[in-house]
Amino acid sequence: MTSLLKATAVSRRRLLSMLTAVGLLPKSASAVTPAVESGNAPLQTLSLTPAEWKQRLTPAQYDVLRNEGTERPHSSALNGEKRRGVYACTGCALELFTSEMKFDSGTGWPSFHSTLPGAFALTTDFKLIFPRTEYHCTRCGGHHGHVFNDGPAPSGKRYCNNGVALTFKPTA
Repeated sequence: MTSLLKATAVSRRRLLSMLTAVGLLPKSASAVTPAVESGNAPLQTLSLTPAEWKQRLTPAQYDVLRNEGTERPHSSALNGEKRRGVYACTGCALELFTSEMKFDSGTGWPSFHSTLPGAFALTTDFKLIFPRTEYHCTRCGGHHGHVFNDGPAPSGKRYCNNGVALTFKPTA
């Protein structure tokens, strides 16, 4: 078990170092700097101290977004959300998915077959021993969930997202 915990810590450090190396996260702990282009406007990265994140997020949001935790299945109201709109990152408000990308996977977590361009950075985690593809918000580095190859067309992907990591903005 100790080696699994060490592997998890290395994975998180490695992800943050990779995001910093390619310019998706700033080198200073509290700066907001330009990163990658998303559409016509440059994407601004957001990096806060743990204390700043704890002020901004609820304990459940902090656990998922900053500690790569997982909420209980069927605990999010967004799992049953059917209105048209956009799903954004709770940590930084970056738009991640549209309602047209959402589907009912039966897993108990909001699931999407695709993402908005440039929304996520992918990494591999070994927390359950076998490798899984994990995805993090490109603006704040917040953990959202895992992507699996058992989703519907057109992508065949299932982005299994923690509901506490999302906010929903309905369209008028």
